[in-house]
Amino acid sequence: MKILVPVKRVVDYNVKVRVKSDGTGVDIANVKMSMNPFDEIAVEEAVRLKEKGAATEIIAVSCGDAKCQETLRTAMAIGADRGILVETTEELQPLAVAKLLKALVDKEQPALIILGKQAIDDDANQTGQMLAALADLPQATFASKVEVSGDKVNVTREVDGGLETISLSLPAVITTDLRLNEPRYVTLPNIMKAKKKQLDTFKPEDLGVDVKPRLKTLKVSEPPKRGAGIKVPDVATLVDKLKNEAKVI
Repeated sequence: MKILVPVKRVVDYNVKVRVKSDGTGVDIANVKMSMNPFDEIAVEEAVRLKEKGAATEIIAVSCGDAKCQETLRTAMAIGADRGILVETTEELQPLAVAKLLKALVDKEQPALIILGKQAIDDDANQTGQMLAALADLPQATFASKVEVSGDKVNVTREVDGGLETISLSLPAVITTDLRLNEPRYVTLPNIMKAKKKQLDTFKPEDLGVDVKPRLKTLKVSEPPKRGAGIKVPDVATLVDKLKNEAKVI
């Protein structure tokens, strides 16, 4: 079984994000970048499935500029067998990424596509669902447990009321949640081995995909700063302030 794992290069989750002074976007100049944490969980799950004997090959995919090669090398250091970079300097929106992944799914014919439920930069939570729709594949989102059995995969997913377990026929698309696993620490020997693994590069036009943005960002701004809290002497005063000042009741 072949597993395709899309990974995205994003601003590291430990970095405090700054908005550009002109409000056109987020400032990423001289900012530490890393693999999207949900995608790291997806790579780890694919590697675990391979270790159990359920998978034979793991292919990591990233879409973006040449710097995304670093993210792919990290995925290969975790355990992916090879990488594919779809290189473009265009601003990629979820639909464009889903179309690129659909073209690679047609090319590679994986039995399973595992990706993070969302990227921590745009929080769109759309790419996995769009890919499943375009490729006409069954999908399971927010997975907290994945079990492959023959030509089926059982996925336990987190819903508002608790847990839901669904069975999908392969091939299928799965998006990962935080509690699925804890990614392993990448060792130096594996980082060195990853440098020798195969990494293929394509352009969107090679895959026959138009990645021109369909949406336009009008303005990006930081949330308003919270005011300092106050102490109230009694419940009556609290209710009065909630009703007349905060206007929440």
